[in-house]
Amino acid sequence: MLESIVNFLVNTIGHLGYPGIIALMFLESSFFPFPSEVVIPPAGYLAAEGKMSLIAVIACGILGSLLGAIFNYYFALKVGRYFFIKYGKYFFVSEKSLSKAERFFKRHGAISTFVGRLLPGIRQYISLPAGIARMRIDVFCLYTSLGAGIWVIILALLGYYIGNNKDVLNEALHSVSIGLILFCSTIIVIYALRYRAKNRKS
Repeated sequence: MLESIVNFLVNTIGHLGYPGIIALMFLESSFFPFPSEVVIPPAGYLAAEGKMSLIAVIACGILGSLLGAIFNYYFALKVGRYFFIKYGKYFFVSEKSLSKAERFFKRHGAISTFVGRLLPGIRQYISLPAGIARMRIDVFCLYTSLGAGIWVIILALLGYYIGNNKDVLNEALHSVSIGLILFCSTIIVIYALRYRAKNRKS
């Protein structure tokens, strides 16, 4: 069913060109589980064919991702805490664990947002704890844009250089995903070590 929905959205919104990229990436970055892998690589391929601008594809992809993330952020800011206090038991989230998550995000929100944007299955939802913790919107937008920018650039370049060869593209995406997980793990370890060293000095 999801595949049919994806095909429908690509066919109906994709023909809009750059606004279509923004719209689809908005969906991908918000609650709707829409894969960016079916949006940006084809646009990158069209750029290689001279039908679109690679820079514009990347810019529209980042903009759409940021707008979707901001939507999630403000949703969580307004109703997130109330929602989890009332319905959190159905998601195994207690008020105590919610408060602990808020405190963690207030201390480590920037790195969490950046890393979260690079990890599959997390990038769509990392904006929610940012909103609940009332992370500064300018800091949130900066690190969201940085993380989303890396992901969008990778997808666009894959589409640009590999084209519409789905088998090769899937293999490349698998390798990239593993690489990003290793990259994020390294960043987290370095950040944790520096944070611990800083606390020891103080």
